[in-house]
Amino acid sequence: MRVIYNLEGLACAHCAAKIEAASRELENVASAVVDFSTSRIVLELKEADNGRLKTALQETVAALEPDVIVTEQKMQREKPRLFTAANTTFFLGIASFSLALLLPQGIDRILFLTAYALAGYEVLSKAVRNISRGQIFDENFLMTIATLGALAIGEYPEAASVMIFYRTGEFLQDLAVDRSRRSISALVAIRPETAHRQMESSSLTVDIPVEDVRIGDLLVVRPGERIPVDGRVVQGSSTLDTSAITGESLPREVRPGDTIHSGSINLSGLLTFEANKLAQDSAVSRILDLVENATTNKAPTEDFITSFARYYTPVVVIIAALIAVLPPLFFGGVFTDWFYRSLVFLVVSCPCALVVSIPLGFFGGIGRASREGVLVKGSNFLQALYEADTIVFDKTGTLTSGQFAVQKVIAAPGFSQEEVLEMAAQAEIASSHPIARSIVRDYDKPIDEGIIHSVEELSGFGVKARVQGGEVLVGSEQLLRLFGVEIEGGHEDSSVYVAKDGVLAGSISLSDQPKPSARQATDALQSLGTHLVMLTGDAHHVARQVGAELGITDIRAELLPHEKVEELEEIIQSKKGKGKVVFVGDGINDAPALARADVGIAMGALGSEAAIETADVVLMTDDPLSVVHALQTARETNKVVWQNIALAFTVKILVLILGALGMATLWEAVFADVGVTILAVLNSTRIIAPKRQKRSRSVS
Repeated sequence: MRVIYNLEGLACAHCAAKIEAASRELENVASAVVDFSTSRIVLELKEADNGRLKTALQETVAALEPDVIVTEQKMQREKPRLFTAANTTFFLGIASFSLALLLPQGIDRILFLTAYALAGYEVLSKAVRNISRGQIFDENFLMTIATLGALAIGEYPEAASVMIFYRTGEFLQDLAVDRSRRSISALVAIRPETAHRQMESSSLTVDIPVEDVRIGDLLVVRPGERIPVDGRVVQGSSTLDTSAITGESLPREVRPGDTIHSGSINLSGLLTFEANKLAQDSAVSRILDLVENATTNKAPTEDFITSFARYYTPVVVIIAALIAVLPPLFFGGVFTDWFYRSLVFLVVSCPCALVVSIPLGFFGGIGRASREGVLVKGSNFLQALYEADTIVFDKTGTLTSGQFAVQKVIAAPGFSQEEVLEMAAQAEIASSHPIARSIVRDYDKPIDEGIIHSVEELSGFGVKARVQGGEVLVGSEQLLRLFGVEIEGGHEDSSVYVAKDGVLAGSISLSDQPKPSARQATDALQSLGTHLVMLTGDAHHVARQVGAELGITDIRAELLPHEKVEELEEIIQSKKGKGKVVFVGDGINDAPALARADVGIAMGALGSEAAIETADVVLMTDDPLSVVHALQTARETNKVVWQNIALAFTVKILVLILGALGMATLWEAVFADVGVTILAVLNSTRIIAPKRQKRSRSVS
């Protein structure tokens, strides 16, 4: 059982990690994940909640962070207020410090101490409170020890200025993190809150909460409004902006009978539609749930940084103590000099830049992908996409349109072409397979279903039907051989074979054209350095033809569903852990392969429950270029994440070394902590913030 709470007032990423660790120890909790990006905690329970969980969680959180409140309601992100009590005290501290700089030496000491107390009150009080709870190694403790040490050796201006600089950095960091969080929360704006229900007895409408919409309700959507729930148009025509759902910028025309999805914007005409899904089951709710819950699946990089930070800070504190004590004791060093160096070491040790910016970076990548119609279920899958070097495609419906057209009908002796097509259409009338639908569509005559007594679908082979007392087989060459039917010459290159009562009746050749953007997508993927493989149940000659059109040379054809999984397994084993293997399918027939791949991508899965449940990445359109966008987003996200890691480690290690050598002051130390954190967070917002110019749907 999963329970989600909001942590109102959570402003410290290091504290989030401590809350996460403590929550795992609660009774009945199997696992806990705190998402600093959205201020939420996700708890997996061993059994149903007995009503005491929220109280126990609040007590645990309060012991670590008294200002954080556990709520069940989603928080409304508002711009932070400038003149709070804490900020006003801080501003008075800045004024005292500025005045002290203007006064003669000797008189200024009291003002420096006043500035230190006013600017550092919040830091000092948090440090004392945390120490009393046994929570020692955090940024408040480090800054308190460092600045009190500076006061102890008579560095009053530096102690006050460092505390002011630290608080200024914290203030700017909070603004940057808040901006990121509001960008993330803006995704929720695509979920409508009200719906216009049409009264049964008249054309009048009544506004109701979208949660009260029932299946079968007639709803009205006016121009400029969002579709509240999924449904089917019954009256009116219009164009819809579906970019929030599918990432497609071109408007989509809808008419009576068309399916529409929640979150889309009605651009022109008045629409009346019948709701066919509840609010919680509609497209926009599924998308937002996927995006919001994606951070429960953390990338290996995030887990490593969290573990690293747990040990890094205590180790640096111990080293700082040794720097302060050992040189004066054993090498004749001046205590105040080495003590100052140890203070620099302390300030640098806070791992905030890593703990804050990396989750924001990954969540930003997930948010950007969702705007392009690509739903990634976790940052672990985003990182796996970054590591992918082999992409395996299903053919029909993925690279090709799935709209087959009958090219030629060949009749065996004793049968006519019309009879062959009619028998095939009768046997395939109940099938949903693209080839079956194409045959029925091409026959284009009424079919008397009363003469069809039974239909048995043989997965991967075709169908066997009883029509007017006779047995009709429609399917592959293997199907006919399975039932002992011999195939004569002239039929070898056909797509579908037809037999009646154990005798070959004829064959039907069909063609399936690649999607318009398929070649563009395969070229782009190969330019990104990925190896492409195509798996299909079609005949070898058909697969080779499609492969030649798309530039794919590694082709595995005439595969049954279980054989696709076996081929995929062989590809994964051949990698021997080097590089990830991605499988791209239509999400319904390819569920086993989607589940087995390192990353399963379901294409065109907006209305498919099976796809959303099985796949790791869900593409909301049938466009193969979405696979390219998914890889590009993964690579850009990981690029930013590693930029943050490199920036933080480089600056911190440099200042640690300079501090140990006596070549860095507390000013440089504070920049290495807070300044680098701000830079890393701002770097992460490059992914989160929408670009002014949307990336083209075509890739050159």
